[in-house]
Amino acid sequence: MPSKLEKFAELDVLKNVFQNFNFKEPQLMHEKAPIQMKGLWHKNYFGNQNPIVLELACGRGEYTVALGERFPNKNFIGIDIKGNRIHTGATQARDRNLNNVAFLRSYIQIIHHFFERNEIAEIWITFPDPFPSKSDRMNRLTSPRFLDYYRQIFEAHIPIHFKTDNLPLFRYTLGVLDGRGIEPEEYVENIYAIDKKVDDILKIETYYERLHPHLLKNSSFAFFFALLTSPFHELKIRHVHRQVHFARIYPISICMPRKSKRTG
Repeated sequence: MPSKLEKFAELDVLKNVFQNFNFKEPQLMHEKAPIQMKGLWHKNYFGNQNPIVLELACGRGEYTVALGERFPNKNFIGIDIKGNRIHTGATQARDRNLNNVAFLRSYIQIIHHFFERNEIAEIWITFPDPFPSKSDRMNRLTSPRFLDYYRQIFEAHIPIHFKTDNLPLFRYTLGVLDGRGIEPEEYVENIYAIDKKVDDILKIETYYERLHPHLLKNSSFAFFFALLTSPFHELKIRHVHRQVHFARIYPISICMPRKSKRTG
């Protein structure tokens, strides 16, 4: 098992990893050299015009890698500030020859420096830090502050998939969306309680889920949501399964997360 320092050193030379170390004057580094990627991801990295999907706060990149395997006709970029975690997904993608997968080490609130408007087609947010304290709520990845950051990289229609085990965070997110006139198209409670009715994509397991299977699969506190929202009043909730939470989100106006309070 390589040490953190060894992982950081390898990140500097991995071809599928881009890093930013300057918050005030963002500059991507790739294989130890500065590089400009804004508006150039299709041409200069992926070599195709397939849709680009972001996983925000990707952690070890389980979703980024798994989605890359399942959808070779899409491109995936996992974003996280934790280099130690990104290393896991980046090396897995390399070892599996997933040329449609990349990782970006940076704070989420400055991603507009690295992507042109409408360069991104879809967003995934899986098990983000819930920041339970009210004083930290603006650091939640579904807070109005973060929604406005996301808004800087797209115009109107973009799917946002959100998955969490935290009921207060789920309710908070619904409140934020309602305040902006955005109605979830679909949500599912307790993903693991329904076998055939839920897309297998939602059952991709993250490190956190594997770490606490007894809490997530057997406890009454296991809540999952996948939200799909569309512009304003155009969509209504199509179906709700009582023990599952899944959602996708569309037009959005979505800041700077503090150090994660999760372990692992």
